[in-house]
Amino acid sequence: MLKAVFFDVGNTLLYPYPGVSEVCRQVLAEAGHLHDLEVIDSLMPLVDAYYEDRYRADDTFWTDEEQTSDVWVGMYSLMCRKLGIDESAVILARRVYDEFGRADRWRVYEDVVPAFKRLRDRGLKLGIISNWDRRLVRLVDGLGLASYLDSVISSADTGMRKPDPRIFELACRELGVEPAEAAHVGDHHYADVLGARAVGMQAVLIDRHDGEILPVGLRPIGSLDVIEDALGL
Repeated sequence: MLKAVFFDVGNTLLYPYPGVSEVCRQVLAEAGHLHDLEVIDSLMPLVDAYYEDRYRADDTFWTDEEQTSDVWVGMYSLMCRKLGIDESAVILARRVYDEFGRADRWRVYEDVVPAFKRLRDRGLKLGIISNWDRRLVRLVDGLGLASYLDSVISSADTGMRKPDPRIFELACRELGVEPAEAAHVGDHHYADVLGARAVGMQAVLIDRHDGEILPVGLRPIGSLDVIEDALGL
């Protein structure tokens, strides 16, 4: 019998507000660097590719607070340099990183709280397992989600990152459940699905952006409105 459900955070529970490009534009404008949103938008694929390259090369940076911040600062420093901002690139990149430690730079998807309430009404414990920095607990609290959660675990706090089975095992121990009695919901096949299944947890893949559905593998849900069906409840 299912006793606990864990969730990823980014693109599962939260999304950046009013958007990564707009936050970058605002930070740059406050420093006197005026750039059209469309120009910054055009650089986001390059920024995303920087992250993916680092992630594929060595995803253990998520286990260390300093290394985590260095990756994000590297991403936004690259953006600044592409915009012709060289001398203050790192300073501005750090400001962007700091912005995303604020709760008002994030929004909770509309289906999250209703789903949390329904699952708790069924007697299920709820938790978070996320590759995130140590600001996560404060962020979750600031967004009004803490009262629904029994556990919040971040990679930077534990020194372990998804898909390492140990972080899933730790989460289950914290809630006093066996992995076979728990499920994990996330948007990343490698980190969330493979990691959860490696310890015997049920896995649910979610796709908030209508991505391409692969011909094989777990079919994603589009929202938490159908989470009960996905969990077989």
